[in-house]
Amino acid sequence: MNAQLVDPMPAPQRALSAQAMAYASVGNVAVGFDILGHSVAGAGDRAVVRRIDEPTVRIAAIHGCVAGLPLEASHNTAGAALLSLRKALGLRHGFELELYKGIALGSGMGGSAASCVAALVAANALLERPLPRESLYGFALDGEVVASGSRHGDNLGPMLLGGLVLATRERLLRLPVPDAWHCALVHPHVVLETRESRAVLADGFALRDVVAQHANLALVLVGCHRGDAALVREGLKDVLVEPRRAPLVPAFARVKQAALDHRALGASISGGGPSVFGWYERREDAEHAASAMVAAFAEAGIASDPFVSPINGPAANLIEENAA
Repeated sequence: MNAQLVDPMPAPQRALSAQAMAYASVGNVAVGFDILGHSVAGAGDRAVVRRIDEPTVRIAAIHGCVAGLPLEASHNTAGAALLSLRKALGLRHGFELELYKGIALGSGMGGSAASCVAALVAANALLERPLPRESLYGFALDGEVVASGSRHGDNLGPMLLGGLVLATRERLLRLPVPDAWHCALVHPHVVLETRESRAVLADGFALRDVVAQHANLALVLVGCHRGDAALVREGLKDVLVEPRRAPLVPAFARVKQAALDHRALGASISGGGPSVFGWYERREDAEHAASAMVAAFAEAGIASDPFVSPINGPAANLIEENAA
């Protein structure tokens, strides 16, 4: 019997481009400076990454609500993250990146981190063996340091995993939060650079305040794990960072009080500011609070944008892959 020739199965087409969206975040969550954050639906950055033969990373264009960002990869958070990825994996190919900014920089909503995470998630989809989501964290930290001068993951962690995340320098832990709990986040049309907001923290803190902040953080973490709103309400008070940053946020006291007046579990500055957030047990309370916070900013002559999101907000997601 003569052997019959059989056409081999066609090799799967390798994706040459992919795009991903990473969503805004509330960094610090008042009591977890540089280590605690949660994602926020409603605003995000989109990255389109193309696989190229040249062993480099280049940024083709940056669109959207931010102008003047560097196109040189090593000076751009997203570009630096992709450079770190290439080097660590020893990739022979490179990436071309196009960013669509939906989060303003200097907003306290993780604008630099979102570009970084979106680029990594898209580039990861183009690898022959995509990495687990947590394995992208180190590369994201390498990108974030370009923007802030510090390796902190309170924005990066929730963008990568979604929801409320504890982000140390080595690991990410997603924390349970009741699905009904919501956040009201209001972004005033004011720019506050991360480096400026970090500069006011240069002097040391009193030991009694550090101990009090540790206790508050513990109350919030246990309260979230148990779904115990009373514990969170007791602990969601920033006694370290907020007193120093509050003068940098116009009308902060008025806006914070508007958030607290609607049965908030707590309210404070989001990330480095100037955005302000509050936590609520019900979406309805968060929506009413967001309107009141916008009105409080308006009374000071400042326009602002409100966002209402579950604290269990979305993780960065792959939008589309295009095969050759």
